[in-house]
Amino acid sequence: MKKFIEEFKSFALRGNVMDMAIGVLIGAAFSGIVTALTENFINPILQLVLGGATYTMADVAGFAGNFITAVVNFFITALVLFCLLKAVNKMLTLGHKKEEAPAAPTTKKCPYCMSEIDIAATRCPHCTSELESPAAE
Repeated sequence: MKKFIEEFKSFALRGNVMDMAIGVLIGAAFSGIVTALTENFINPILQLVLGGATYTMADVAGFAGNFITAVVNFFITALVLFCLLKAVNKMLTLGHKKEEAPAAPTTKKCPYCMSEIDIAATRCPHCTSELESPAAE
């Protein structure tokens, strides 16, 4: 059972799954903005033009307030998801140390005397053999 839980954890916290989950939640929050825009601005404008509806200033203020509320809800949702994802990523990296890439070699062996010499050397300082140019290697 412990192995099953570990496998599920590695699956669920893998980048693709987390990205998709965040995308679905952000999409749902953004649909609130689209709905508010449609219900509070586009539909009333269409009703004014086509249906001759009349609106008071209180109606217009209510429409704007509803839209602003939807936008604020979207940003709050995005902020919470961002903080949550940052915390999950931090927890995942706590146990894993990044492996450092091996440094580029600074020395090479002389093919004649097998001494270690600078990688840019064109002549061995030990046996004075002429070496191939570094560009040829």
